[in-house]
Amino acid sequence: MQENLPLDVIIELVGCSIWQQDHLVLSAVNLSVRKGEFLYLVGKVGSGKSSLIKTINAQIPLRDGAGLVAGYNLSTLKKREIPFLRRKIGIVFQDFQLLIDRSVNDNLEFVLRATGWKEKEVINSRIGEVLEKVGLGLKGYKMPHQLSGGEQQRVVIARALLNDPDIILADEPTGNLDPETSEGIFRLLQDISKTGRAVIVATHNYTLLKKFNARTFKCDDGKLIEVMDDEEIELFQ
Repeated sequence: MQENLPLDVIIELVGCSIWQQDHLVLSAVNLSVRKGEFLYLVGKVGSGKSSLIKTINAQIPLRDGAGLVAGYNLSTLKKREIPFLRRKIGIVFQDFQLLIDRSVNDNLEFVLRATGWKEKEVINSRIGEVLEKVGLGLKGYKMPHQLSGGEQQRVVIARALLNDPDIILADEPTGNLDPETSEGIFRLLQDISKTGRAVIVATHNYTLLKKFNARTFKCDDGKLIEVMDDEEIELFQ
């Protein structure tokens, strides 16, 4: 069952506990994210960043507190509703998770067909649109191993955009990339937020975080806290 979020808010977590199996990783989480907002999650490894992202994506059930994501109530979400919620969310992984035995176009077609797209012409048109958005309009015929790391990550971002999601969740999207390539990925993700999508980036890349300034939250000592200055952010890298 979908429920309305206030005004332009697309994610609203109030008093939430975030669990990883039987381990409580974050408590009393309050987070409000607007459409078109770009924000960072920072914190040490194991501090709860990935668990929070997985909770927003309904990969980890919300046990305590109130959570609304893209109109869906995480507390009462039924199993059959999860695929519909996830169509409103695009995921960008650190390790790409591309199918290595097929071309870029075929990787993207696989996702579209798995989410209900049927007409070949419409599928091809959508694939062309998202590849253009990430600057890979002429590389759909290539196999993943023929692309650089940065190009593969752009394919992953294109894949995340296929179903025109309201939210992009990026978990360490530049963890395996060189600094120059990483900067291009951050710039692309910020540009995507300007199209009206909320973009949440979990990152350890403090250099780029300073260069591409945005609202920042840190996971530390079981809490999620909004960070107000650069010095405080730097303590948690």
